Amino acid sequence: MFSHVILGVNDIEASKKFYDALLGTLGIKPGIYNHNGVCTRYFYRSAGVSFGITTPLNGEPATHGNGSTIGFNMQTPEQADAFHAAGVANGGTTCEDPPGWRDGVVGKLYLAYVRDPDGNKLCALHRPAK
Repeated sequence: MFSHVILGVNDIEASKKFYDALLGTLGIKPGIYNHNGVCTRYFYRSAGVSFGITTPLNGEPATHGNGSTIGFNMQTPEQADAFHAAGVANGGTTCEDPPGWRDGVVGKLYLAYVRDPDGNKLCALHRPAK
């Protein structure tokens, strides 16, 4: 459904360090540098989709979306735990309940939530095979 997601960040190099470690747990290579003449960006690519971080085009500070969450698919609960741990070890903060299994209307899910250095909320989600 999505072609790309881009988040605004304030400290591009601190955010690159965070996302290189976080997305590295999914086997994604470090961010690819891009400068469009106005702002600095890094792009992460996997399976035909892109995730990017950028300093805002308008020069204003980046802010996180209140109520927004970006979810990443995990192959196993252990991968979700590694994603969460890499985030916390590289400038992120844990949020929500601790990583673990949740029962909900869509069935059993393994979830691990972390906020990036700018407060953007990220979710590692594993759906067990039925």
